[in-house]
Amino acid sequence: QVQVVESGGGLVQPGGSLRLSCVISGLAFGNYPMGWFRQAPGKEREYVARIGTNNGRTYYTNSVKGRFTVSRENAKNTVYLQMSSLKPEDTAAYYCATGRPSTILSQFRSESVYDYWGHGTQVTVSS
Repeated sequence: QVQVVESGGGLVQPGGSLRLSCVISGLAFGNYPMGWFRQAPGKEREYVARIGTNNGRTYYTNSVKGRFTVSRENAKNTVYLQMSSLKPEDTAAYYCATGRPSTILSQFRSESVYDYWGHGTQVTVSS
């Protein structure tokens, strides 16, 4: 049984930082790319970032480039999302999900190519 568990969310002031963690169990973690998504109140869930497998190549949506960094630690079955220079518009529930190795670049944003999802962790950016 695959389990995906996010943690690290909380309340932070604008300009602050947070690091989210996501631990995956029940599959060979190192073989899977991983994605981060977020969902703000009243909005659809949106793609945030993705990290590949062996080379750990990373991809970001434009609104977080230069502020967020996705990384992974295969020995710990964990993927991270380091968030800096946070803005109120970053407020959302953040989710990680397991991707498929064969996914092409144009499909990265689609939830349909991610299979196992966590329950999310809430990030609130407010003064």
